[in-house]
Amino acid sequence: MKRREFIKKTAIGTGMISLGSSSDVFSLPSYQNKKNNLPRWRGFNILDFFSPNRYNGDTKRFSATEQDFKWMADWGFDFVRIPMAYPSYINYDPSIGRNIYPEETVDFREEAIESIEKIVYAANKYNLHVSLNLHRAPGFCINAGFYEPFNLWKDEEAQQAFYQHWDMWAKRFKNVSPELLSFDLVNEPCFKEDMNDQFAPSTPIPGDIYRKVAKGCLDVIHRHKADRLVIADGNHGGSLVIPELVDLPIGQSCRGYYPHYVSHYRASWVWKNPDDAPMPVWPGVIDGKKFDRQVLEEFYKPWIDLVNQGVGVHCGECGCYNKTPHDVFLAWFDDQLDILTSHNIGWGLWNFRGDFGLIDSGRKDVNYEDWYGHKLDRKLLTLLKKY
Repeated sequence: MKRREFIKKTAIGTGMISLGSSSDVFSLPSYQNKKNNLPRWRGFNILDFFSPNRYNGDTKRFSATEQDFKWMADWGFDFVRIPMAYPSYINYDPSIGRNIYPEETVDFREEAIESIEKIVYAANKYNLHVSLNLHRAPGFCINAGFYEPFNLWKDEEAQQAFYQHWDMWAKRFKNVSPELLSFDLVNEPCFKEDMNDQFAPSTPIPGDIYRKVAKGCLDVIHRHKADRLVIADGNHGGSLVIPELVDLPIGQSCRGYYPHYVSHYRASWVWKNPDDAPMPVWPGVIDGKKFDRQVLEEFYKPWIDLVNQGVGVHCGECGCYNKTPHDVFLAWFDDQLDILTSHNIGWGLWNFRGDFGLIDSGRKDVNYEDWYGHKLDRKLLTLLKKY
């Protein structure tokens, strides 16, 4: 038996056995409002493939990730989002000292793809639904740090390369149940003239273009499995609903970062000079503007309306950078999670470990609990389990 087939059969088999015929991953709590057509998944993003650097299958890191999955499941969570940078699993190697060519964006590397498969099946083994996401797609990423040879929103060649990636992943996982795996097409789409400038101004993707690209992905994905769940991130960095997609069998993913004054206080990729970031409070006035629960409810109203139209909605990323005072973070996040939960909208914290995370977040104002050699934010865990 080939190594890849062994990994798949042992991991997915264990997951399906433990799932059992009576278990329903899609079951929702009985809130008194309209049902969301996406499950209320609750969990975390993991960043093993987030970097565009070449992925080399770190077995030590995999062992740690599988342990993370066990902890997530033990605590009652059921969701893992895996944001991937496509350069991490192709043959192109940045160390050669030149920029990537367009044809190299679809030259897949088997070793790296097997490593991603292994992570997916490990999560499934613990009954965690996996959302596989392209954080960096051929021709687009909301973050700088890797030179793209074309533009996903302008160039047909980039769009065809994007479809090839989803065709590959759809074929690879065609035998995995939709209860265990969905595809999140591209992270936080927006239009930038200069993708190499982190602080370049951005605009929403024209709706007809977003529809064309999303429909192209949907077609290749459903060619391999007609009931595969597909999700599109909100327009303009995840903040805007996408009316052009409501007639398609595509869920939509919002973000839990509003206002950025709270969620991204002193974050270097948001503030050119972090010292310019005003001190966050919740509720209260920040930079001359009042922020409270009512403002949050107004922000999420278009997404709630989308749920009521019958479109599935999930919040694929949420949370707070570790420079925000912890008490401010928890007060703001409690309001946010309560609003989402009251409309059956699930969420994925960015991230599990790290500076937005539940473990090893590096905050200076938290009395961490020792957790098998790691630092656990028990107050945050208690809040997450509440919802």
